[in-house]
Amino acid sequence: MGILSGNPQDEPMHYGEIFGTWTNLLTNNGLIAGYQVYINHTGDQDLKKLIEEAIQGLQNENKQLEELLKTNGIGLPPAPPDRPIAKLEDIPVGARYSDPEISASVSKDVAAGLIACSQVMGQSIREDIAMMYGQFHLAKAQFGAKMLKLNKEKGWLIPPPLQVKASE
Repeated sequence: MGILSGNPQDEPMHYGEIFGTWTNLLTNNGLIAGYQVYINHTGDQDLKKLIEEAIQGLQNENKQLEELLKTNGIGLPPAPPDRPIAKLEDIPVGARYSDPEISASVSKDVAAGLIACSQVMGQSIREDIAMMYGQFHLAKAQFGAKMLKLNKEKGWLIPPPLQVKASE
């Protein structure tokens, strides 16, 4: 039996796992702050609920990531403070993000998060870390489906050029 046998939580993290989890935590911290700003700019209540759900999901991920890093003696990245709540009407019209812009940005972040989760899963040698990222991936995929549905229902989805086949 070697160092990588037995309980995965007793195995050391390798540098890729450390970098992936630390960077994930840093990114989530930034996304939470950004999404708090988006909530201030959002007029659509359905979108606002999804952004709040996204923040909750990121905070849940962060709890697991922080515990993993602390348990393994890794210092945590900095986190910006929570953003204050503002009224949409107090933000000048020309300075506001529009709901379609916000929705597109959150959707882009979900797509990038799926790729990042897949990368950490693929490079992990600790089963517990790979499984944790599998759970993160599944949650992001489910949330991404909700964002896609919202974008379609609201008419915010701008598809790329569609392939049109000529009839024979």
